[in-house]
Amino acid sequence: MNQADIEQRLRGDAEVQLMLAAVERIDLPDWWICAGVLRSKVWGIDQNAQSDIDIVYFDPSDSSEATEKRHERQLCKWLDLPWSVKNQARMHLVNELPPYASAQDAISQFPETVTAIGVTRRPDFELYLPYGASDFTHRIIRPTPPFQIGTSRHSIFQRRVIEKGWQDDVSLHIYP
Repeated sequence: MNQADIEQRLRGDAEVQLMLAAVERIDLPDWWICAGVLRSKVWGIDQNAQSDIDIVYFDPSDSSEATEKRHERQLCKWLDLPWSVKNQARMHLVNELPPYASAQDAISQFPETVTAIGVTRRPDFELYLPYGASDFTHRIIRPTPPFQIGTSRHSIFQRRVIEKGWQDDVSLHIYP
């Protein structure tokens, strides 16, 4: 599986297309559907009912959490899904990191390479894979550079592996 295969799979997924259409209606700046929902779609795994649909955007002019919650409520009116909308112009504070330059910058700093994935429709379908397709192809869970061994954030990566039960999934390869 290469980047073109991943793009084709996500483009052809009716639910992804419905989600993209809903988020597009809100007209957020620099928005992306990202993370686990896309990883699950690429791997052909049913989305856990408790998993959320991560939407990131970048708007330094309004970094209030109340605005994010308003966007979530609006999305729920259109599509009854567990939306999680986060403005990356403020999330660096929550994550105790230097400010992000864009939503793509934030995605590239997610904990795992196979979580660092995003799709948008600005103006057409666009796939963002800052670490390429190889880890998706080989079902590899590995930390992104900010979460690698020797960093202060590596324990977050290790905790996520345990919380998500990835160490028990024999189809996955986990790299420290």
